[in-house]
Amino acid sequence: MTIHREGIATLSLALAILLAINATIAYVFPEQTLVRQLAIIGSIIIYLIILQFFRSPRRKTVQHPKQIIAPADGKVVVIEETVETEYFNGPRRQVSIFMSPINVHINRNPLSGVVSFFKYHPGKYLVAWHPKSSTENERTTIVVRHDSGVEVMFRQIAGALARRICWYVKEGDVVNQGEEFGFIKFGSRVDIFLPLDAKILVNLGDKPVSGKTVIAELA
Repeated sequence: MTIHREGIATLSLALAILLAINATIAYVFPEQTLVRQLAIIGSIIIYLIILQFFRSPRRKTVQHPKQIIAPADGKVVVIEETVETEYFNGPRRQVSIFMSPINVHINRNPLSGVVSFFKYHPGKYLVAWHPKSSTENERTTIVVRHDSGVEVMFRQIAGALARRICWYVKEGDVVNQGEEFGFIKFGSRVDIFLPLDAKILVNLGDKPVSGKTVIAELA
């Protein structure tokens, strides 16, 4: 299993803390074998939970100019027509994917093109499924313009547990469908804003896989 680069510092810190805790327990309870064993078992479980969160599976995206690929692993929690007010200032079709702490949290470009807009917003840490999380939480807004001229917006949104959004793109960058554009630590969400004539290919409750599942087709 490959570990994502965003996890190196967190995993190193977690290991140091767990070792210190176990060393302290061994010092305070030198004759309590059961207590020390329970502490070691608990530490291993905690570390494995953190470790799996930063796993980085290899995925090969079959690129298609009219398909929109899922930017995140997780569960589809929103499919609706909405008015997008930050960039398009008009109606769009929104698809939202909620990522729980057990999902892979790598974010991948849903289409190829040029980044025509990027903005980072500091904000709150409401639970990711809260209706206002899309506009009030810490988030990034990214718009990619396809060669056809169609623009698609997607947002990384921090959840109640997330405290750091990572992104690897800026305005003017050329991006390829399926490549990484960011990472969100712990529970979070990604919103995609599509043209109204896009054909949605997922349903509420579906569990898309980033870089593989086709969530929509452009007209």
